[in-house]
Amino acid sequence: MQVKHLLLIAILALTAACSSKEVVDENLSEVELYQQAQTDLDNNSYTSATSKLKALESRYPFGRYADQAQLELIYANYKNAEPEAAKSAAERFIRLHPQHPNVDYAYYLKGLTSFDQDVGILARFLPLDMTKRDPGAARDSYNEFAQLTSRFPNSRYSPDAKQRMIYLRNLLAAYEIHVADYYLTRQAYVAAANRGRYVVENFQETPAVGDGLAVMVESYQRLHLDELATTSLETLKLNYPNHPSLVDGEFRPSVDEADNRSWLSKATLGLIESRPPLPPGETRANQDVQKQFQDAKDSIPNDLKPKDENGDVIEPEEPETPENDRSWFSYMTFGMFD
Repeated sequence: MQVKHLLLIAILALTAACSSKEVVDENLSEVELYQQAQTDLDNNSYTSATSKLKALESRYPFGRYADQAQLELIYANYKNAEPEAAKSAAERFIRLHPQHPNVDYAYYLKGLTSFDQDVGILARFLPLDMTKRDPGAARDSYNEFAQLTSRFPNSRYSPDAKQRMIYLRNLLAAYEIHVADYYLTRQAYVAAANRGRYVVENFQETPAVGDGLAVMVESYQRLHLDELATTSLETLKLNYPNHPSLVDGEFRPSVDEADNRSWLSKATLGLIESRPPLPPGETRANQDVQKQFQDAKDSIPNDLKPKDENGDVIEPEEPETPENDRSWFSYMTFGMFD
């Protein structure tokens, strides 16, 4: 059934694209244009209604139906799936008539256009997760509904706008969690912790706050920031004791700790280690910087090195290091594969 719907929509779209633009009779009066536009709107002929409303506005800019035609043009473009035209018409009406008694309707339609902009043809007929899509239109819609509810709190459109804002806020928070989960899988723990904290701080009273705390706990544990991890975990247990990440009161990370060993190390079950594992808090970048410093230090000519009173070069004392327990394979290969 969904395939039939998609084919039907595709055929109608091609037919509309190939059809010629309607020519509006130049002899029609203002009242006749408005009445025909109303008939087209009642019959869901939004393309024809748009043509007549534009003609009415251009031919009678100071007529009795000019303002109403501009408002209904916003609606016709919105119903005709032309979001950019609808937004442009709404912004134009708000700019020209900021004190109009129905200007709240323009604000509402502007927000509604952005709200439905992400729900395209595929989203209507296929089970797409809207929380994983680009939230640009959702963020615009939330801001536009916020303008409506703040400027016109007593508007008849405000209750519906507030309900849509709740949905949009939950959607935006869930999107941030998806991004944080992606960072966790990529071992970008600082970025993941920042996303989780952003949800906790900016999206209170949404279902995603518990997920944000769980992301913070997991990220801080990976970063060995024990104090922050403990604080976040206590907050999670106190406010969301039934969160999926808590199993019998113990935290279970959503992403297994990554195995950063080389393929040679994995194939030989760790007998051949190309590079030893890093201690907590140490990074490869830090080791590379230390090696570059040592190489630069070794390349200094003897003439420039400090000398004692006898003229001998003073070598710095090397710090004592604990004896390293080498494997039998390391001894047999003279350390070539350490």
